[in-house]
Amino acid sequence: MLTKGDDFPIHQTPEPIAFSGTDRNFYDRYFFNGYQPDGTEFFAIGFGVYPHLNIADAHFSVIRDGIEHCLHASRVLNMERMDISAGPIRIEVVEPLKVLRVVVEASHGIAADLTFEGRTFPIEEPRFVYRNGPRAFMDYTRLTVNVRVSGWIEVDGVRRTLAPGSVGTRDRSWGVRPVGAPDPQPIVPNRIPSFFWQWTPLNFEDRSVFFHVNADSEGEPWNTRAVILPDGAGPSGGRHTSEAAMEDVVMIPGTRHIASATLSIPLAQGSAKVSFQPFLTFLMRGIGYGHPEWRHGGYKGELAVDREDIDLSKVNFLSPENLHIQALSHVTLTLPGEAPVRGMGVFEQLILGPYRPYGLG
Repeated sequence: MLTKGDDFPIHQTPEPIAFSGTDRNFYDRYFFNGYQPDGTEFFAIGFGVYPHLNIADAHFSVIRDGIEHCLHASRVLNMERMDISAGPIRIEVVEPLKVLRVVVEASHGIAADLTFEGRTFPIEEPRFVYRNGPRAFMDYTRLTVNVRVSGWIEVDGVRRTLAPGSVGTRDRSWGVRPVGAPDPQPIVPNRIPSFFWQWTPLNFEDRSVFFHVNADSEGEPWNTRAVILPDGAGPSGGRHTSEAAMEDVVMIPGTRHIASATLSIPLAQGSAKVSFQPFLTFLMRGIGYGHPEWRHGGYKGELAVDREDIDLSKVNFLSPENLHIQALSHVTLTLPGEAPVRGMGVFEQLILGPYRPYGLG
């Protein structure tokens, strides 16, 4: 089947763009977040295309006054991957790898118009490949960049323009990971499912810091990297990378989330230190991650749009759908021989199953 994408020189196989190999779990995803300089408002957007499921879905979520307001949308893709929209939510690629715009047309009391401009050329993270026995669980590539954000968000008739200095992060990932309906065929031999993920994209006045780690239940990383790069950094040069960064964390008792943390990144002249003080919790279910009703790639019919409001003061953070979070944090970066600098960023956390280093069973 021919689609609009076939008129662009972007093919990776002999087939039309409508087809992406043969794995039914292939996906192509946009993610954005942002926050006011004083941390009073946090928002995030997710948009996913699932070519072999023939579905696209989008989510917009903003925290105001302790409530996470969420707009969910899902539609049949009709194999047209160049249409980056679902219901009232659409993405415009203004300048590839540099400027993107997200528009939420008024729906269910929510609307927005946001522009995300990269502070640097995006970083390409190490390829994520993980198997459960013989079965490929994940195999994907991701680019990440911190951004300056402008525009406005409206909830129930109250429109707020983002203050100058609003920042955030966006990423793009594509490849294979579980999407749509769960696989009914169990892994043989049976094993206790576990997954450990932390990601910390951080914005400082003149630079960005990134750290991520996927690890097994014993704490052995299978994908990790830290990056420090100045504003304006291009595709190469001007950045420091390390696969040997280490974390010390203090957990919130009785939860799977941190109360505070310190990240150490080795440098030639010593170690960079980043301290984290989380102060606002964003539920990733608000943009579909682990959502019981709005699972990524789930079939909702030709078009479905709905709103959800989550009172964060009443959330049970031990419920499975609430384990995956982004904790907006005040952060302090200390480099050898330099005065500490303050910034802001997120500490994304998802710990499923046992994780021995934290004493989690």
